[in-house]
Amino acid sequence: MATGLFISFEGIDGSGKSTQARLLADRLRGLGHETVLTREPGGSPGAEEIRQLLLTGDTARWSAETELLLFTAARRDHLERTIRPALDHGQTVITDRFADSTRVYQGATRGDLRATVDRLHDLMIGTEPDLTFLIDMDPATALARGLARGSGEDRFEDMGLGFQNTLRAGFLGLAKDAPRRFQVIDGNRTPESVAAEIADIALPRLGLVP
Repeated sequence: MATGLFISFEGIDGSGKSTQARLLADRLRGLGHETVLTREPGGSPGAEEIRQLLLTGDTARWSAETELLLFTAARRDHLERTIRPALDHGQTVITDRFADSTRVYQGATRGDLRATVDRLHDLMIGTEPDLTFLIDMDPATALARGLARGSGEDRFEDMGLGFQNTLRAGFLGLAKDAPRRFQVIDGNRTPESVAAEIADIALPRLGLVP
């Protein structure tokens, strides 16, 4: 049985990546394509429990090193219980965040941990998406949007605008280093316009007509 396509969405907090992941999943399902929509941290029962530890509470609740271990534990459970089984059954998996977020949030912005992030990823995860959409937008606008949600999972938003600017630079750096995997999408537009561009890129990869 053919392995499915693994697609990730990345971006700073409030960039609209979650909305775009959902819109693409809805589009694919509407075309009769088997699709699993998931998220990180989370996407499996154990990983969802770890999510609450990571995204709530004081900004200083965890060190960057502890965050890295928690995110990796959540990702391993997510990979074992959700992502690999779906891909092995030929389904497309769309995830709202994956390892690139850890490379930026813990590896590049909260200490000089990028080499540690990469070693731990190679040891415990060893998987990259086939296609990554980076939703790029103005950090101030994205931060205001993220805080306005009032989701209660705003520990990283509470780190402020400077942190979001650093995140954006980190994501753009990853995209520059892996241009065959990344597609950088201008998020400073209506959700419908952004979704249309994403569909034009993703659907041909799946043998579907945009």
